[in-house]
Amino acid sequence: MTYLSLPENRSVDFTAIGRLCIDLNANEIHRPMEQTSTFTKYVGGSPANITIGMSRLGLAAAFIGKIADDQMGRFIRDYLTTNGIETSNVITDCTGAVTGLAFTEIKSPTDCSILMYRDNAADLKLEPGEVSEELIARTKLLLISGTALAASPSREAVFQALRYAKKHGTAIAFDLDYRPYTWTSAEETAVYYNLAAEKCDVILGTREEFDMMERFERNPDRSDEWTAGRWFEHAAKIVIIKHGKDGSIAYTKDGASHRAKTFPAKVVKTFGAGDAYAAGFLYGLMQGWTLERSMEFGSAAACIVISSHSCSDAMPSAGQVRDYIDRCERGEIVV
Repeated sequence: MTYLSLPENRSVDFTAIGRLCIDLNANEIHRPMEQTSTFTKYVGGSPANITIGMSRLGLAAAFIGKIADDQMGRFIRDYLTTNGIETSNVITDCTGAVTGLAFTEIKSPTDCSILMYRDNAADLKLEPGEVSEELIARTKLLLISGTALAASPSREAVFQALRYAKKHGTAIAFDLDYRPYTWTSAEETAVYYNLAAEKCDVILGTREEFDMMERFERNPDRSDEWTAGRWFEHAAKIVIIKHGKDGSIAYTKDGASHRAKTFPAKVVKTFGAGDAYAAGFLYGLMQGWTLERSMEFGSAAACIVISSHSCSDAMPSAGQVRDYIDRCERGEIVV
């Protein structure tokens, strides 16, 4: 059964809007950041990672965002271009804004944290008038990300992108990507997340992220079914609620729920898993696969990324994901 209809005859399969930043991942793992001396630089930001993942999987991908007029901004643009991602709507800031930085701490495979520097970040300076209607009109699937809603004018730029997508029949996915340190209040967060989610066909998030959105609702039992059901009253066709190591559940408008098997992984760090999962799942969905197969593909992609030091650099090709699944089925990957 096809749960998501995509427009045909479009030159771009996937476009994302939102955060472009730099990840500085600790080289000295299994120790606190206070004792870490060296870091490796990667392109970061959840929507950027997902877009890189989609391009590696073989789709025609593009990005809408803003970068700083500095060395890091140029590094980001070059990296996207090298990975085959269209950057015609990646704008260079002229106000003196800087590139956001994320320093990662890897104390253990399960104890990881991120130290963010987001003051005057260029990606939050994207103006509504800078969003290309023409790009969205030739895109099959648009991805928005919650962090871009945290401040103006980026917030308004996202809603402008949503308006263009609705106007041109472009499908919309929402990766909740909630980062509390970028918001001023829980009330503001819930209001804008809900306003955006009402317009989206696919919503992906953790149980905790959906809890945040339900600040003004009544769901005392934290029921996944109740959560999914409220979005089916709007535009949603698929709602995925992630439960960490317990896996994910996909809910559909027909009242069904879907689970898929997970895979073992030799975990180096935990961050990046959600981005790889989103890329793999959305890729499968765009191929017309079943939800279970798409979720399985996303889970395998996530295992590859959390087994690596980086996020963006580790995003796998379709062949690598299929090989990982095959190796797991043969029992070659055991944790």
